Amino acid sequence: METRRSKAVRTLTIFLLLIHGAQSFYLPGVAPEDFIKGDDLKVKVNKLTSTKTQLPYSFYSLPYCRPDKILDSAENLGEVLRGDRIENSPYVFKMREPQMCNIVCRFTPDAKTVKQFKEKIDDEYRVNMILDNLPLVVPIQRPDQEAPTVYQLGFHVGLKGHYAGSKEEKYFIHNHLAFTVKYHRDTQTETARIVGFEVKPFSVKHEYEGKWNDAKTRLTTCDPHSKHTVVNSNSPQEVAEKQEIVFTYDVEFQESDVKWASRWDAYLLMSDDQIHWFSIVNSLMIVLFLSGMVAMIMLRTLYRDISKYNELETQEEAQEETGWKLVHGDVFRAPNNSDLLCVYVGTGVQFFGMILVTMIFAVLGFLSPSNRGGLMTAMLLLWVFMGLFAGYASARLYKMFKGTEWKKISFRTAVMFPAVVSAIFIVLNTLIWGQKSSGAVPFGTMFALVFLWFGISVPLVFVGGYVGFRKPALEDPVKTNKIPRQIPEQAWYMNPVFSILIGGILPFGAVFIELFFILTSIWLNQFYYIFGFLFLVFIILIVTCAEITIVLCYFQLCSEDYLWWWRSYLTSGSSAVYLFLYATFYFFTKLEITKLVSGMLYFGYMLIASYAFFVLTGTIGFYACFWFTRLIYSSVKID
Repeated sequence: METRRSKAVRTLTIFLLLIHGAQSFYLPGVAPEDFIKGDDLKVKVNKLTSTKTQLPYSFYSLPYCRPDKILDSAENLGEVLRGDRIENSPYVFKMREPQMCNIVCRFTPDAKTVKQFKEKIDDEYRVNMILDNLPLVVPIQRPDQEAPTVYQLGFHVGLKGHYAGSKEEKYFIHNHLAFTVKYHRDTQTETARIVGFEVKPFSVKHEYEGKWNDAKTRLTTCDPHSKHTVVNSNSPQEVAEKQEIVFTYDVEFQESDVKWASRWDAYLLMSDDQIHWFSIVNSLMIVLFLSGMVAMIMLRTLYRDISKYNELETQEEAQEETGWKLVHGDVFRAPNNSDLLCVYVGTGVQFFGMILVTMIFAVLGFLSPSNRGGLMTAMLLLWVFMGLFAGYASARLYKMFKGTEWKKISFRTAVMFPAVVSAIFIVLNTLIWGQKSSGAVPFGTMFALVFLWFGISVPLVFVGGYVGFRKPALEDPVKTNKIPRQIPEQAWYMNPVFSILIGGILPFGAVFIELFFILTSIWLNQFYYIFGFLFLVFIILIVTCAEITIVLCYFQLCSEDYLWWWRSYLTSGSSAVYLFLYATFYFFTKLEITKLVSGMLYFGYMLIASYAFFVLTGTIGFYACFWFTRLIYSSVKID
């Protein structure tokens, strides 16, 4: 007895550890690089980002100090679509050799440059840099000393303020950067690996004696010889016309106990996860309770109904049948617009396959945070290859509806959803081009996307369609009457619009807490790395979509309404309406977007996300109802 209990406890502990580990579990993704003392460390610069405008810009779109020659780093498809522009910079460190007050460059801004800097400071733009594939962070100590340090990605271009005794608002630039490079040393080989890259930005009005001499100028505000370093921004550097700005930096090296494999942990634990745990568990409990209730009602009601109908068959009361059995001659009649239903179901299968495989890879830790753009690249490629299943699913259903033109249905399946998304995407991309943002997708990448679509995805959909159509058609469990039965007048609560909208609440309820964290990571520039939770929520979403659709489909058939095909798709698919409404609520309560273009970008992308969610959840609901109706009508004796 004791052994069995200890086994159960051990199993439960392992399961909880797996779930807890999955919130920040990842494989490193790149090979570690060892540095010896004096090795060059080259800092790269990435895009300027703002949560107020959502429009990324290249680092050198502002007149910052430049190296002799600007070199672009090779970027994957996901990085380009995210607006990443990774380039070299004039910041070069020597491993484990601290530097104080290094001068990078100086310049005197003109009116145009001043305007550019002021606009970026107004919109709270942050500068992003990378060292050894680690993003630059600003550590922020919480007032509660015991709480862990919070890290913010990138430092602000500058800040607004006013001088003592004056009410006039001025703009100040962060022109002195105090870098801290954390390293983990191997005691045997004396090599070191970089495990942290932090910065404290300051605004300092630098002063120097005599005339400016690039290499030999000695600053009086910051001098390595007299160990005079910058520790505050008490005399800040104003952004004003013809006011000289000198850019400087310090580098400090700190030995750390953090091993190279765990160096991303600090980045991934950016928010307080206690609330997250509570919310997720709360959501799981509610949904599991509802699922249990639904399953219990279904089993009891169906078991009683099938037993009753089979008893009626043996008696003379068989003529007085009521409920779902009455519509057996019409329940498998092909719906209106059956071709369109086949296209949507095929697209939903494509989405389901893409998300399921992506989630499995993410939970197993293959989508490392160090591989920027990896998630988006993986999803795009999986979408393309899942076209095979889309073609198969739509052709199988099409043949069941007695369709003959499989090529037409395959083409529509391959083109319809991507065409709608592409139309929205092109409009949004044109808006981003108009703002001269680095987020605009270049023509080369556009061509690559079109090639993936027409060169790989479309042929695969046709292959799937051919295979699906060659298979023998699914046989209906009961025969369909030649003349459609009249549908009796329905109660108000069985009105299609009402029942469809009610059906979407439960699937949305299963995901809306996780949705908050996903939206925060996308629109507030935070890392999302809790795929363990997300996978659980995805499983619950599938179960919930299936169960709510089955229940409402059962009530519909009981009231002798046999038009269930489209209703089953729309019932769970209507959760996308709530998703878009929640996204609207999030926009007005959590984001500080004020520009029209930025607002249009947000709603454009959320419209695409909601449409995708509609196709996914609708397909889950449809297949659940399809399986359910075939099951119950094959379970009763019908002459």
